[in-house]
Amino acid sequence: MKLYMDFKKHRMRTGTILLPLVLVMSLVAACGGKKEIVLAGRTMGTTYHVKAVVGRFYDEAGLRVKIEKRLAEINHSMSTYQPDSEISRFNRLGQAGVPFPISNDFLAVMQVARRVHALTQGAWDGTVKPLVDLWGFGKSAAVRVPSSTEITSALSRIGFEHIEISEAGSLIKRQDGVTLDLASIAKGYGVDQIARVLSQDGVTHYLVEIGGEVVASGNRLDGEKWKVGINEPQSAAAYNAVYKVLKLHDQALATSGDYRNFFEMDGKRYSHVIDPRNGYPVSNGVISVSVIADNCILADGLATAIMVIGPKGVAVIDRLENVEGLIVVQTAGGTVQEYASKGCAGNLL
Repeated sequence: MKLYMDFKKHRMRTGTILLPLVLVMSLVAACGGKKEIVLAGRTMGTTYHVKAVVGRFYDEAGLRVKIEKRLAEINHSMSTYQPDSEISRFNRLGQAGVPFPISNDFLAVMQVARRVHALTQGAWDGTVKPLVDLWGFGKSAAVRVPSSTEITSALSRIGFEHIEISEAGSLIKRQDGVTLDLASIAKGYGVDQIARVLSQDGVTHYLVEIGGEVVASGNRLDGEKWKVGINEPQSAAAYNAVYKVLKLHDQALATSGDYRNFFEMDGKRYSHVIDPRNGYPVSNGVISVSVIADNCILADGLATAIMVIGPKGVAVIDRLENVEGLIVVQTAGGTVQEYASKGCAGNLL
């Protein structure tokens, strides 16, 4: 997948969650003492982009330093690729019942993770990593179809309820062998935190993106709402092919899809999206889910969960205040059907 934010093409993240987005905006000239700045870099195994409307003499270099520092802190907390990160050290903890102190960042993400797990009745589960690895969608394993025995064994180590979250700032494993991978929600948290950096720096009009997760605040330099395009959810589609365009104002957006990350064996297609409740790749026809919410961490987790739930996920969205969503399903005959939440039309162009 690719993103376009008035920027050059760049790679999106790969892994358990794919985000097929295209950000569509027009470049405008600085006016009224304001200008647009663009910052970009790498983080969390992917890229980040920030576009902001600021004063003509705004300290752009200083903002970059603040953003990079904040991203480094979050990475050191929840990156499974860093052996000394908090989450890596927690995963290596072999003994159940032992409190493991965590940072405020880790605690904040785990609190939202607990909520998403409950809202979706386990369709989102931060302990799903053993299943992802088993099917070959992890960091280094080759894709394959595991045996039912292997799946049953992996399922014995799955269950967010096996981790106790202390509000005082610690985690406790209730069962040996339970591990965490928060990639499907931590990027959304990272977006929210960079948005907070901007707000604390006095910036009110901006667009922040990490690996496809987006927060839009205020308006563009021309006064219009930010516009975000959803990539055409077909494996053969161009990376910049736009399926739908959404307008955002003080909102976050996350999109998940499975049409570019799957494998086929013996004539059967296996999605990279694993249902943590039964251990198998989902086969509900959902190819794309976009969720709009007040914050990106919630949108991120819900988009992942609804890939698992399927079209009935619209009911989950409709029960939540200030949350909208669009589910795209490909039928057995190859046609595309949409399932939209009650207020989704308000964000569509």
